[in-house]
This record gives sequence, C-alpha cells and structure tokens, in this order.
Amino acid sequence: MSKFKFILKENLNRIPKEAGVYCFKRGKEVLYIGKAANLRERVKNHFAQPGYRDYLFLDKIEKIGYIKTKSEIEALILEANLIKKYQPRYNVIWKDDKNYFFVEITKEDFPRIFITHQKKFKVQSLKFKVEYVGPFVDGKALKQTLKILRKVFPYRSCYKIPNRPCLWYHLNRCPAPCLLKSKFIKEIGAREAGGRRAGWSPLDSLKIKKISQQNAENLIKILKKGKNPVLKDLKREMKFLAKNRNFEEAAKIRDKIEALERIIENAKIFEVKAEFKEWSEIEEKLKGILKTKKKIFKIEAYDVSNIQGKIATGSMVTFINGRPDKNFYRRFKITGKFTPYRTEGSGAGPNDIAMLKEVLSRRFNHPEWPYPDLVLIDGGRAQLNAALEVLNQHKSAKSASISVLALAKSKNELFIEGQKNPILLKNLPREIFNLILQLRDEAHRFAISYHKKLREKGLFGSC
Repeated sequence: MSKFKFILKENLNRIPKEAGVYCFKRGKEVLYIGKAANLRERVKNHFAQPGYRDYLFLDKIEKIGYIKTKSEIEALILEANLIKKYQPRYNVIWKDDKNYFFVEITKEDFPRIFITHQKKFKVQSLKFKVEYVGPFVDGKALKQTLKILRKVFPYRSCYKIPNRPCLWYHLNRCPAPCLLKSKFIKEIGAREAGGRRAGWSPLDSLKIKKISQQNAENLIKILKKGKNPVLKDLKREMKFLAKNRNFEEAAKIRDKIEALERIIENAKIFEVKAEFKEWSEIEEKLKGILKTKKKIFKIEAYDVSNIQGKIATGSMVTFINGRPDKNFYRRFKITGKFTPYRTEGSGAGPNDIAMLKEVLSRRFNHPEWPYPDLVLIDGGRAQLNAALEVLNQHKSAKSASISVLALAKSKNELFIEGQKNPILLKNLPREIFNLILQLRDEAHRFAISYHKKLREKGLFGSC
C-alpha cells in the first residue's frame, strides 16, 4: 500500500492538484482520512470553509499527508483501505456500521452485488454466505463506481432471479441467469454461438454461471486492491488464449482490458461542489429530534471545569447557524454562591449541579445578551432538570421558549426536555451527531482554557 507524503499545514500549496487521498495527523496519530478529485483544493476547503465535523480536529492538525492516484475510483478504494488500516479517530467516531457503506456480494451460483449500510444479511431463509467489501464513506461515489465497473464486469443485482430478462440484460450489464428459466433460452443460445447454432445445452448454463462468478470475483478484487491485480490476471489469460490459438476469446479479453483501463482513468465520481450541508437541512433534522417547529438560530453550550470543586470555572460557547461565534463566548469564575463543594455527609465532593445552576443563573441575569433558541448542558437527567429549574426562575428567559438538551458522557446519551427516555448519540443523524459533539468539545475546551489561565495567574483564592 502506498505511503503518505507529509507536509506542514503552512505549506498547503505544495499539495498536488490531482486525485488522491489525504490525511491529517498529530504526532503519530492519524486524525482523519479523506479523498478528493483535487487534493489541494479539498484540503484548503477544510480550513477555509470548515464543515461541522472539521471543527472537531482542525486545531489538532500538525501535519498533512497525501497520496496521489491515477483516478477518482482508485482514490475511493484507497481511502477505504486506509481507513480500515489506521482507524482514524474522526472517521470511526460513528461506532455503528450503518453510517458507512459496504459492497455485499452473495456466495451463490449467480452472485448478487449491491450496496448496504450494515454487515448483516437480513434474509435468514437463504442458505448462502456473503462477503463484504468496505467500509466506504461516500455512498454516491461508491454507487457511481459500481455503475461504471458494471460495464466491464456485468453482474446480477436483483433480489430474486425473475422469470424473464430485465433492462440490465438488454443493456449488457448482467449475465442474465434469469434466461435459464425463461422462454428466451433459444435466443441466448443462438447469440452466444454467434449465430452458428441454435438451441440450448448444459454447457450454456455452465457458461453463464462461470461468467457470473468470474465477474463478481474481479469486481471484489478491484474494490479491495485496485485495478492492477485484475489487469494482471486478464493479461495472463489473454496470452494463454492467444498461445492456444483461441484468438476470438483472446480478443474479447483484450477489449475488456482496454475498457477497464479507460473507464477507471476517466471516471468522474466525486461531486465538484463542496461537501457541506446547509444549516437549513441540519436545522430541520434538529427540530424533528426536539419535536418543535420553532426556528433554531442560536445555540449555547455550557461546561464546568473544576478540581475537587475548589477551583471551578464555567464556560458558555455560542453557535450561530451551526458555526461558532466567539463574540458571544462567556467565562464564569464560580463564586460559591450555590455551595460548589459539599463537605458534609456521604455526599462530600464537587457539587456539579450547584455550579451549573450558578453559571446558568448568572448568564440569564443578562437579558441584554440575546437569548438562545437551544441550550446544551454537559450532564444527564439531573443537570437537565437543574437547567430547567433555573430557566423557570427567570421569566424573561422562560418566555423565550428555550429548548434544553443534556449530554451524558458516560454512555453518550442525549436527554431532551419533555422526552422520557434519552437517545443514544450514535443513533442520531450524522450531522446532528457532529453538531452535538462539536458543541460539547468546544464548551469543554473553553472552560479548561480559562481554568488554566486563572490557575497560572494565581487568581484563585481560598474559594
């Protein structure tokens, strides 16, 4: 497998404008791997027009690596192999497989090939095994790749073999096992014989079976290792046929080799547009989760940082239309008004609920700061209830119809105001998953930075 060439992130203009795969790295850790038709422009877009996921790792990047490929299809395949090899944190952050794409190939006489989200064959009545190739990140590019490769290696995609040939057969995109039980058997027998004979024989059935399996094997090999191993096998087969004076079959293999090289090198499977979703799309998904019709424009996220409750700070970060707006960030030094440290009984220790109440109360004592549409709290059910209690005490804030969420770190559960059961973060749409994590991480980072700043300056007294 090819190795990355690394540069410092200050030298983005040294990245080629060709197709390939790139990675972001901190120390020895690979943070993220992606692919592009134009490596330089794609990498620059991460910094110039960051998406919601980009904010999770942009400030951690120390080096940028890249590998050039001869085509976009090769970049797609290489990306999948490298993600599997390195398991980058910000690629595998979605723990359940359904957020990736796999190519599923059934192990039967006439293999079926299709795209799936999960490595699980759902039809239990079928008694054949399956093979999965992936994971692939870009479903649209994968679909386009299969469509292109199908021109060279026709394959079956139907769930159940029908009794008559479909459009794929007429387009020469399927070996058509359906013909074995259709009235068109004589037609295919004549066609396969080049018009020299008519009728059907067991050899014709074996031929369709062989073609179906060989095409599936070649397609799997390309998706796993690229075109070169398949081209090598085809060239070896062509030479063997020519040596045995089977020039007609050798010519067919030659045409297949030329077609494979041509379509892979010229295929355009990546979208030219920037791969970012507009806030309006994400907002609609968020409103569906919150079960509200109210517009979501401004989101505030809160976090408390402390050492045994004695050195405690709070942070408030603000996102406008899904992007951080540091003009509205706020920091709070916990004063102890709400007893941030419990010293009596078995419950001695940091009083996170009290500290959270203090931060929220002080924030909502400032009605001149525009109120948010949504508040995200670091914590579980207790923290959610504490936030609602503070809002109820501030009538002006309550009248603003602010929705409240709380994210429990232990199990990554999201508690939602007015909903009985929490939602696992991994079960949310990817865009919402990214947004919630970005809000949480940014609030935590901001709280920690203030905590360190005050500690270094010695500004904490005996609180």
